[in-house]
Amino acid sequence: MNLFLLGFKIVYLSNPFFYIGVTMLVFLLLWISFNILDELLFFTPILYFYLPTDAIIGFILTIIISIMLGIVVAMNIYLIRHSNLRIGKSWISGSFLGVISSLCASCSSIGFLMISTFGGVGIIATVFLTNYQIQLRIVSIFLMIYALYTVCKKITTHCNVLSNG
Repeated sequence: MNLFLLGFKIVYLSNPFFYIGVTMLVFLLLWISFNILDELLFFTPILYFYLPTDAIIGFILTIIISIMLGIVVAMNIYLIRHSNLRIGKSWISGSFLGVISSLCASCSSIGFLMISTFGGVGIIATVFLTNYQIQLRIVSIFLMIYALYTVCKKITTHCNVLSNG
């Protein structure tokens, strides 16, 4: 737990307005996107948000994913700006897995539309994704925790190397 606190302290105290702003921007963009794709947020004919009782768990999980992805993106920006890592090396980290898993189109109605174009295989995939949507989002949260751990470890290790050298 000390690793996470030290990573947050290093990143968010170095330039609080920028990194909190990046976190909030990514959170808002993903929250709006997820809610549009899950058909909870509507813009036509008026701005309307509708949360049925059977979608509460998925809604909570998308909020958690959006918050965690905002934090991971901000920390990765800090890591890229303050280290010798190139973007190519940063994509190999656990952050990439967390980003891909949380942004998968299969967790939304758009994914079902795209998958259904593939015929019989699309039907099997649609049934699987429909039945295990909550479990896939939980796996995505665990991948985001792993991504957060790896980026915090890289930030704290990089800072320890700089302070010792």
